[in-house]
Amino acid sequence: MSNTIIQTSNAPAAIGPYSQAVKAGNTVYVSGQIALDPQSGQILGEGDVTAQTHQVMRNLQAVLTEAGYSLQDVVKCSIFVKDLGHFGTINELYGSYFGSGPYPARETVEVSRLPKDVLVEISCIAVK
Repeated sequence: MSNTIIQTSNAPAAIGPYSQAVKAGNTVYVSGQIALDPQSGQILGEGDVTAQTHQVMRNLQAVLTEAGYSLQDVVKCSIFVKDLGHFGTINELYGSYFGSGPYPARETVEVSRLPKDVLVEISCIAVK
């Protein structure tokens, strides 16, 4: 089985030695997305967890769309947050993108620091 690299200009370019996503068989592994604007490469919503979470979810959707998938195909998410005190806000916004479910499996962990000092990063795995 060969892997297919997923790349779209509708999501931020990778800022390191990784791909936006890799498709292996019928599974897509989307790298962690942060609140970068796809066009400018600048952080959106500096210090605003609501704005950053929305941008992260839009970036995830863009990568999934390029692969021919959607959030409804997501089976697993990993959420990394700078401050678990923001969990309620992030959880509500994240959940709104999945509608009434079913919801993917996930974990949410607090970390000491994220790339570019953002407040939230989310990765996901989707299967068709």
